[in-house]
Amino acid sequence: MRDPLTIAVTGLNATDNPAPGVAVIRSLRAAPDFHGRVVGLAYDSLDPGLYCDELDLAAAFLVPYPSQGLEALRARLFEIHERVPFDVLMPTLDSELPSMIALEPELRAKGVHLFVPSQAQFDLRSKARLAELGERAGLEVPETRVVSDVRELYEVHKDVPYPFMVKGVFYGAVLARSVDEAVAAFHLTVAKWGLPVIVQKFYAGEEYDVVAVGDGRGGLVGAVPMKKMFLTDKGKGWAGVTVKDPTLMDMTARFMAASQWRGPCEVEVLRTHEGRSFLLEVNPRFPAWVYLSQGAGQNLPWAVAKLAMGEAVAPMTDFRAGTTFVRISLDQLGTIDRFQRIASTGELILKEDP
Repeated sequence: MRDPLTIAVTGLNATDNPAPGVAVIRSLRAAPDFHGRVVGLAYDSLDPGLYCDELDLAAAFLVPYPSQGLEALRARLFEIHERVPFDVLMPTLDSELPSMIALEPELRAKGVHLFVPSQAQFDLRSKARLAELGERAGLEVPETRVVSDVRELYEVHKDVPYPFMVKGVFYGAVLARSVDEAVAAFHLTVAKWGLPVIVQKFYAGEEYDVVAVGDGRGGLVGAVPMKKMFLTDKGKGWAGVTVKDPTLMDMTARFMAASQWRGPCEVEVLRTHEGRSFLLEVNPRFPAWVYLSQGAGQNLPWAVAKLAMGEAVAPMTDFRAGTTFVRISLDQLGTIDRFQRIASTGELILKEDP
């Protein structure tokens, strides 16, 4: 493997609904054998990761939003690669993955390596096909329906009784207790994420997440389960603790075997008060809390970087239970010069090539 590596990471937003990029970069920096450079790829000139000195970025660039299409992303990535060559690209957002998957052969031809799922794997774990995935993996899934027309909401309660969650195809979940709330949630979700909308039966219980990496052959490279201890008003975990739970590990292993998953993911599980464990969804990338995995003894982002470069990574089977994280909001100080440079030129060169 080339040393030192230059790794490009997307998703530098770090507000109350943070993207995973900052946590991925922090994990890379925590790896004792990573001595390379990190390039940040941001969508907005005020993304907080652009101003975090702890990340020690060599450079940062603005990239087009996924909604701008494949051609815009291709042109920009190739332009950035000419400007600051990078060896590994680590996308961290659901919405950008289809384009990254499509571009992987062209990027590989230019010496840029990814470790991401295939389009078929990405589609299989979509919320719209969760029931199919559950059946294939032998996992219990809440009653789910895919809705493309608001009129369907007046009948959907016959299959999915209230209360239920109204979910966007990529992000977002709103609890609906009546048809009026369901219709309002439908329009809100479509305005943000488009069609279709997923309706999923709500069950009361405790939420668990597992951050994991699949080897692309049905096996686990590593996995760290976490119990959410505190949720924001958006339902995001603001504090959590690692737990050793055979059921969570078995569910994750079943997903890997059924999907042959390649790359990082987050398996979301709900355990009811009666002890039933439901697969809620599978996010096709690292979660924003992935820094907890390296704190517990499994540096999964660094493992993905090595796998992308073709290096063998032995399965990581142990981690420290009881490792906690508590997210913090703080003000970062800087100068207007950095903002002006990224806003006006779309790039920041913070360190010249060694």
